Amino acid sequence: MNPSSRIPGHLFLHAPGPTHVPDEVLHAMSRQPMDMADRRLDLTIAACEKGLRRLLHTEAADIFLYAANGHGAWEAVIVNLVEPGQSVLVPGTGHFSEAWALQTQAMGGQVVRTPWTEGLPIDADAVQAALRADTDRSIVAVFAVHTDTASGITSDIAALRTAIDAAGHPALLVVDVVASLGVTPFAMDALGVNVVLGASQKGLMCPPGLGFAAADRRAMAVCERNSSPRFYWDWRMRLSDLSYRKFCGTPPQTLLMGLEAALGLIFQEGVEQVVRRHRLMASMVHAAIARWSEAGALDFFGTQAGSRSDSVTAITVAAGIDPEALRTVARERFQVAIAGGLGPLSGRVFRIGHLGDINAPMILGCLAGVEAAMRVQNIPFGAGAIQDAVACLARG
Repeated sequence: MNPSSRIPGHLFLHAPGPTHVPDEVLHAMSRQPMDMADRRLDLTIAACEKGLRRLLHTEAADIFLYAANGHGAWEAVIVNLVEPGQSVLVPGTGHFSEAWALQTQAMGGQVVRTPWTEGLPIDADAVQAALRADTDRSIVAVFAVHTDTASGITSDIAALRTAIDAAGHPALLVVDVVASLGVTPFAMDALGVNVVLGASQKGLMCPPGLGFAAADRRAMAVCERNSSPRFYWDWRMRLSDLSYRKFCGTPPQTLLMGLEAALGLIFQEGVEQVVRRHRLMASMVHAAIARWSEAGALDFFGTQAGSRSDSVTAITVAAGIDPEALRTVARERFQVAIAGGLGPLSGRVFRIGHLGDINAPMILGCLAGVEAAMRVQNIPFGAGAIQDAVACLARG
């Protein structure tokens, strides 16, 4: 297919990020920029901060917004909390926990890892054991990925908080909600989470480009004591009522306008309804995969049904099946864009994203396009998947 030729309709974007952007967000981002003294800019920034606090269910956490992706948010957290030579505990979740660990090491931190068993969420018992073994209390924080985008697995943050408390350890609990916020229930204060970080391009329904961190008082006290050299990422410098100080320069106004609009859509729908909608969309995808798997060539990567995320599902393929070829056919012939495997799962899985600005017809179109691509690729699959997804939808 000629990449420059027009395709009627729209491409079904079912990667787990970036995700489909609502028209209301695109329209908000079409506004002209404002001068730095314009009161409307301050109101937009304040609305983004207030909306994130509301979505995170936190009363007093400080919000820091960055012109950055999720990796930038990781770096902001690392440099504000971890001095060179200090240790953090990174519970194993797969590709993204390991990437965060490697980034921490690259910035001079020491990393203690807990092992990860493929197909399973974070092992809270292993976290507790690692913290109990840290008798000199050298671990300053636990860096946990809530939903690992590569594996499609969501871990139990409440269990991690319990593990830290049971070990009697003072480590901060830091949670990556890049792939879960706006999809899965999350309550920062009630869970006892000290720092949360996220990004704009998944459940928040915005284009890539905005990262954020939310830090409570304990975390800010650690930040104040931290001697790490930093400037652009520094939370201390960004604690200001002045917009240019909040962003260490010119704010990314267009992205902020989009985020304000996206948060407004989430609250207009209602956070509980957003969660229910994502749970239904995920159940439709899971029903289809369960049927596809009956032919023996496909299966869920997540082995525990209860930990399969409402954001993205990773599907394993049998030996001899090329998931990248499947992705190409789905995208180029049937206009359905799905994701491939990352890190150790490269060439072993494909992934269907079902998060953000998404509804049931979009899910059904995605599933039908993937099924058509499997027919073209001669991949065996069980019949009746679309019917099962429709039945799941009808049950609600």
